[in-house]
Amino acid sequence: MKQAIEMKNVVKAYDRGFRLGELNITIPSGVIVGLIGENGAGKTTMIKSLLNVIRIDQGTIRIFEQDHQQQESKIKEDIGVVLDQTFFPELLTPKEINSIMKDIYSSWDQELFFQYLEDFSLPVDKQIRKMSKGMRKKLEIATALAHHPKLLILDEPTSGLDPVVRNEVLDLFLDFIQEEDHTILFSTHITSDLEHIADQIIFIDQGKILLNQSRDELLDSYGILKCPLEQMDTIDTQEYIAYKKNRYDAEFLVTNRRAVQKKYTDSIVDPASLEDIMVFMIKGVRK
Repeated sequence: MKQAIEMKNVVKAYDRGFRLGELNITIPSGVIVGLIGENGAGKTTMIKSLLNVIRIDQGTIRIFEQDHQQQESKIKEDIGVVLDQTFFPELLTPKEINSIMKDIYSSWDQELFFQYLEDFSLPVDKQIRKMSKGMRKKLEIATALAHHPKLLILDEPTSGLDPVVRNEVLDLFLDFIQEEDHTILFSTHITSDLEHIADQIIFIDQGKILLNQSRDELLDSYGILKCPLEQMDTIDTQEYIAYKKNRYDAEFLVTNRRAVQKKYTDSIVDPASLEDIMVFMIKGVRK
């Protein structure tokens, strides 16, 4: 299977002390990968490294099996980007953005762009500075999709959108991924979005990858075991990866909830959401 993204031994260090890596990640074509983690965990640094916005200190990055630095101009045609912060000058209108993008992307589809504007109820002559955060985000998504990319790199693409529009956008991404050579890397704090559409979850914390597993495996296998505080010591350390102590009970993040439930029949073992997993890995006490 062709690889959309390959990161091998990637390191990026900053003077202020933050260090990303070493990252070793392979993302095949045809999947949606969710990237989760706290603010400052390294998600944006990873994305900027992929886009060659910042230079890595060590390692190699390949996009579509090509070196992302040597083939940057060729690769950028096939990448659609939505960043957390609007990257268009705020005095521009969507109509003016269309004129600019026609000169940047040889594959720019003007008809498709204006169709997205209509679908998103975006006025073509309204300046960005007069748009709401949600309108700006929809404009970025329309721009990212209108040049027929093969890879979408999305940083908080649904932030600021109301639930109805969020669902519409998620449906757009699902339509996009129907082409077998299309891939999405989707960084977000709204983990429920990823529970609906992601194939794979990468969890990054303090610059390191803590989890890289399929969504189905995480949601099917992981669980939260709850027991009274006085029974904490009866839980085998091999059964969990992190725990939290509450006022009256303790909670343990386990990786095989069905087996744990059979072993500890007097305890409750609930399925874990992606948000549960992230909170336990960040705030809980890890072994």
